[in-house]
Amino acid sequence: MSTAVHIPETICVSLIGMAGAGKSTLAPLLAHALGWPHMDTDQLVEAYMGGSLQEIYDAAGSEDFLALEERTVASVAASRMVLSTGGSVAYSPRAMARLRLLGPVIWLRISLPTFLARVGKADNRGFVRRAGLDLAGIYAERQPLYAQAADFVVDTDLHSPEECVRTVMDWLAAHYS
Repeated sequence: MSTAVHIPETICVSLIGMAGAGKSTLAPLLAHALGWPHMDTDQLVEAYMGGSLQEIYDAAGSEDFLALEERTVASVAASRMVLSTGGSVAYSPRAMARLRLLGPVIWLRISLPTFLARVGKADNRGFVRRAGLDLAGIYAERQPLYAQAADFVVDTDLHSPEECVRTVMDWLAAHYS
């Protein structure tokens, strides 16, 4: 697949979406198709803080966790890389602006039933829970944030990971080749 798309050396492709949308699954597949490395910003937070996302979230609380995530994502300087992000990155206009500056932002969209089935209670995921909202409320709150930031949308619960990668590769080819 990588031979069909010639993307400028100065960009990254960023994947955004809810927990369970497939960012961690698709990032390495897309990176392989492009012949690029991939990086998970959640792993950057974990490496910097020296713990799991859940441990960091439990210790920091929601607002401090979001600030840490924002600083991490806003400081990313990369090219020719696929970035997968934490689902709560959408709450930060600064982080989203940084992703858009780096290159195209791809929203991996899933339906509410798929989200609820994949994340369960979202325990032990470092999942940011806004006060007064259940999981369905958080899902509803984030959808317009993802939509506003996205250059392209892939419905990952309707297609296999390989089909999703082909769809993104076709879009990249149409816009960058």
